[in-house]
Amino acid sequence: MAGTGAHPLARAEHFIWLTARVLEQRRFAHRFLDGAPDPVETALTAYRNEDGGYAHALEPDLRGPVSQPLHTAHALGVLDSIGRCEGLRVERICRYLSDVSTKEGALPALLPLQRGYPAAPFVPLVDDPPAELLATGPIVGLLHRNEVWHAWLFRATDFCWSAVDALEQSHPYEIEAAIAFLDGAPDRTRAERAADRLGRLVRGQRLAVLDPARRAEYPVAPGYAPGEHHFPHDYARTPGSLARRWFTDEELERSLDHLAAEQREDGGWPVNWRQWAPGTALEGRPLVTLRALETLRSYGRPLG
Repeated sequence: MAGTGAHPLARAEHFIWLTARVLEQRRFAHRFLDGAPDPVETALTAYRNEDGGYAHALEPDLRGPVSQPLHTAHALGVLDSIGRCEGLRVERICRYLSDVSTKEGALPALLPLQRGYPAAPFVPLVDDPPAELLATGPIVGLLHRNEVWHAWLFRATDFCWSAVDALEQSHPYEIEAAIAFLDGAPDRTRAERAADRLGRLVRGQRLAVLDPARRAEYPVAPGYAPGEHHFPHDYARTPGSLARRWFTDEELERSLDHLAAEQREDGGWPVNWRQWAPGTALEGRPLVTLRALETLRSYGRPLG
């Protein structure tokens, strides 16, 4: 058993085996234990529906059997992490995205099919949901980064550009979605210009805690849980992200130090968003733990 004196990776491994879903266990094994990608894809397939979308609490804040864009974004992220964001599997996903898009050709955060099944209270359920950058941006950016070409992408990309260009007041998760789009957008010159403008917005609206020791002085966005702050590493999850340009070396190092120090005695990392159901609390921590480990490794931080 990995005790509190063990290296961060050994402690995290114990936490993952003890608490995580099969999917996160296999993702951990693939990323950090030289495991094969096939078991990851097999575990992910259990969440797929006949319509080509994904469901069954793949995204823990949405429960139930109906496909949703946020689940599908999560699935694409898993496929991307194992180098399988290609071929018929992605063609099937793109057909689903086409079927559920709004008149703008983009994605709502939550389809009304969710009615009757549990969902986080902070994800609004309406009869005619609008297209949102929050749902569309990460998917479009990921597909472009993997050089996927599908008819759905043309209008969805135009929507994302318009939504990013229109941002004046925002909140951290929307900024994360915007940078996920910009990191994959094919027009790199335009993406860099847009990212620089967003960086000024993030700093001007204090949407990133630049000094973790003074985090209590930073505002929490409306609707967020108390203490639900975002840090430089939440935006620049890898050194290659355009969001890396927003922060000084010192600010990023402080952020990464804070992230490393957040590992708990049980080996996992905490969640800072509102926990509204037992399942989300249990399933959220392994997801956050994987993300923390991946971020620290991408910046060359020692994990043991």
